[in-house]
Amino acid sequence: MKVKMWGVRGSIPSPGEHTQKYGGNTTCIEIRTDANKLIILDAGTGIFRLAQTLLSEMPLTTSLFITHTHWDHIQGLPFFTPIFAPGNKVIVHGAKDIVSGQGIEQAMDMQMQYSFFPVREAELKAALEYRTVNTDQPIVIEDAKVTGTILNHPVINMGYRVECNGKSVFFTGDHEPYSNIYEPDDSGYKDYQRVVLERQNQVDEAMRDVDVLIADCSYTLEEYQSKIGWGHGTFDHSIAMAKRVGARKLVCTHHEPTRYDSKLEQVFNAAVTRNADASSSLEIVLAYEGLEIEI
Repeated sequence: MKVKMWGVRGSIPSPGEHTQKYGGNTTCIEIRTDANKLIILDAGTGIFRLAQTLLSEMPLTTSLFITHTHWDHIQGLPFFTPIFAPGNKVIVHGAKDIVSGQGIEQAMDMQMQYSFFPVREAELKAALEYRTVNTDQPIVIEDAKVTGTILNHPVINMGYRVECNGKSVFFTGDHEPYSNIYEPDDSGYKDYQRVVLERQNQVDEAMRDVDVLIADCSYTLEEYQSKIGWGHGTFDHSIAMAKRVGARKLVCTHHEPTRYDSKLEQVFNAAVTRNADASSSLEIVLAYEGLEIEI
């Protein structure tokens, strides 16, 4: 199984001279199974560059898994070239919106209204299918299996575990570590703590013994204190999580868009140094556009 990063920034694209080393495109990950089946995780602006490499493979069939519908994870989808060509098939997977009751198709329908884009979804030439991901129903794509797990974010965010011939990758999308909203002496603290531990255990089991964990590392510990509830993790949280679940490699991604390359390296190295005990058994890398991992 092969993994390639096409977009590693969070929140908004941040192109320019100060982000050239790690890249300024928002989230998109390409996975190739051992049978060369194409699985794409998220459709941030990085999906446009991926699309250009797929032109020689058309007609093609691809399975696209959307973690959630915040703009930085879907804004590249209308520019995914294969959707404009007949003979291609794109199967878009995502969670059901608990507020509207609709599936992932609502995001595509709204995104490609004339108010936002000159080509309507009905005018696309490729065959598009939409499938709702349920956490208790793994999706089989020839030699691979994709399983969704709900993580902690202000909207429904589905983390995905991709398994192929005994190898595995887990991508969190956006995820904030679970925490208790009550103070220890509040009456609701103990009951809520049970909920926190239950949810954390569920997520830990979904990630258990994964070969590659690709995780949201948006903030430093200091920044996080003013951003609790925004739905993002820190380098330290993700390192602790990776160690806890027995991951073999941690890929830190969803880089804060205002953090230029030099500062990004600085805060990453500081976090690795603080967690030197974890790095003895865990490989920790900083995601960049073009990063390729073979499992």
